Order: sequence, then C-alpha cells, then structure tokens
Amino acid sequence: MAECIEHPENAPEYEGLKVNKGIPQPEAMNPHIAERLKHIRRRELGVEDYVEGILRGDMNILSQAITLVESAKAEHQTMAQEVIRRCLPSSGRSVRIGITGVPGAGKSTFIESFGKHLTGEGHRIAVLAIDPSSERSKGSILGDKTRMEELSCDPQAYIRPSPSAGSLGGVARKTREAMILCETAGFDIILVETVGVGQSETAVHSMVDFFLLVQIAGAGDELQGIKRGIMEMADSIIINKADGNNIQRAELAKAQLQTALHYFPPHESGVMPKVMTCSAYERRGIGEVWEHVLHYCSETQQNGYFEARRAEQSKYWMYETINEQLRERFYRSQRERLKEAEAQVMRNEVSSFAAAFDLLDRYFEDQN
Repeated sequence: MAECIEHPENAPEYEGLKVNKGIPQPEAMNPHIAERLKHIRRRELGVEDYVEGILRGDMNILSQAITLVESAKAEHQTMAQEVIRRCLPSSGRSVRIGITGVPGAGKSTFIESFGKHLTGEGHRIAVLAIDPSSERSKGSILGDKTRMEELSCDPQAYIRPSPSAGSLGGVARKTREAMILCETAGFDIILVETVGVGQSETAVHSMVDFFLLVQIAGAGDELQGIKRGIMEMADSIIINKADGNNIQRAELAKAQLQTALHYFPPHESGVMPKVMTCSAYERRGIGEVWEHVLHYCSETQQNGYFEARRAEQSKYWMYETINEQLRERFYRSQRERLKEAEAQVMRNEVSSFAAAFDLLDRYFEDQN
C-alpha cells in the first residue's frame, strides 16, 4: 500500500503499469571535495597574500583580487587600494589595446583570433571585457568565455568579463585597476573590449595605448564611420568579415574610410590611422593588425606621445575617481533627505533644481 501511495500508477486499477521505487539520489558534490573547499573558503586572504599570489602569477588569487576591486564594500575597497598600491611598481610594462565596434561586428571573434595569434608568438594576454547589464534586472550574461571558447582554454590567456551594471564610469575605473593587477601578474598585452558603440568608448580610450575600431562592410555607415567622435579616437580601423562574398564590399569600405580619415584633423600621436581588412573567422589579416600596433607603439615611444598619453590618463582617472567618490558619499549620506525632496518634487511643491541645490548646500554644511 505504501508503494501505491508513493507511486499511484501501481494502484490495482492501472493494469499493466509498474513503477519501480528507484535508488536514493547521490550527493550533488563529492563530500571529500566539498570538505576541502570549505576549508579553502574559511581562509581569508590578506594584502600580503594577494600581492604575493599576483606576483607569482596565481590566476585564482588574481581573480579573487579583481573581485575585491569590484566589491562595493568599504572594507574590501580599503584592502583593494592597498593591493593596487603595492602592485603599482610592477605594472605599466604591457601594451594596452582597447577594442570597440557595433554589435555584430565580430569583436569577440576578432579578439579570439587576435589573442591566439599573440599567444602563438609567446605573449601572455589578459582580456578585460565590459559586459552590458540589463537596465531592468541589472543582470549580465558575462558570456565572453563562451564566445571565446578556444582562447579561454589557452594557458597563456586570461579572460575576465565585468558587468557594466548601469555605471560605465565605475566599471571602467575598476577595469583600469584590474589592468594594473594583470600587468603585475605577468601579462604583457591587455585587451579591453567595450560593450559596443556608446558612452563607454571615452572611458576605455582613456586607459589604453592603442584604440581599435572594428567595422563591417554593408552596414550602411562606412562614410559616417558610426560616429565622427569614435573615428577621431581610433588609432586604427579594421573591416572585419572580409571573407566569402563580402571581400569586394570590405575593400570598398576600406577605401571610403581611408579617404574620410584625410578630412579629419591630424592625429595627436603623429601616426596616421590605418584602415585594414581582415577575417577573424578565417584568421586572415590578423598578423598585419599586430604589426601596425607594434609600428604605432614604436613611433609614439620615439616622439614621446606614448608616455605623455599615459601621464594624461593617470591625471584623468584621478579626477574621475574624485567625482565618483563625491557622488557615492553624497548619495550614501543623504538617503533620508533625498526621499523627502523626491516626494516634494513629485507633488510640485518645489522645483527639481531648487531641491537639488538645497540638498547639496545641506550636504556641504554637514561636512563643515
């Protein structure tokens, strides 16, 4: 009878049916491994542990250190800044390359092909990908390791996606700090992939040595160059997917873009941006892209622009950090007042501008 209750199909009225009791479900994880992980998790790493682990190239500790940098907790941020301070003297020895382009241009495929070419030449590369987050749920797929399946298995490569979480400025600052940690861990080439064409380009441009714009032919924006501002930032433009029936269109787009670049003001670096075609899928033209990056770095190091740009970037991020910290401290300390002011604005009792100025005045009074 107990068996019938557990499996109604075994009741007498269901002739010809028989459901066996089955076996107990095994543990989801090997108990020995679970116990070992428990002990590993219990041990909290200190600043010294992080720095030593990063210096010896321990990928697990590097990942934990980047997670520490991304944490919003005040105690984690204090420790993260100390780790970064200790790592700073060992950083700065890599080539930093920013990669952007319209969604569907094949950025991830290009990065995988480019990355495999670089590791094949003996380089160690770190890919820091800023992944778009949902405006509604704030969730993020973080799918770059899936899209770069071959590169993610390469022992000489490290891929770290970070969610934009609606704050490109904040995540860009953390990406810059993650870059310092990766350089300390021995990666000599850092690739920073943006979420696509939008506001993130300026932030990424301000942390890299070479800014690469990935285009495709036949998208209807060859002459517009997506946006003039992005074309002016680009140190090189590549027309991806130049394969199959698309080769002729890619060559035409290359000629149009190269002509368009001549109408722009001279590049600050003193090196004329170059337009190239490649096929990331077929891995053609990838070597030429790397050769141009090396040529650009060599020219800018000789004319002094390379170091001057890095110095300017350091200044830029000092001011960006001040702005971010002021904003964060204001919102954290004014929660109750913000609710009151918000209610007054929505009831049309006070204007938005008057409420904002009043909140700021009261905040600065509290500081004095």
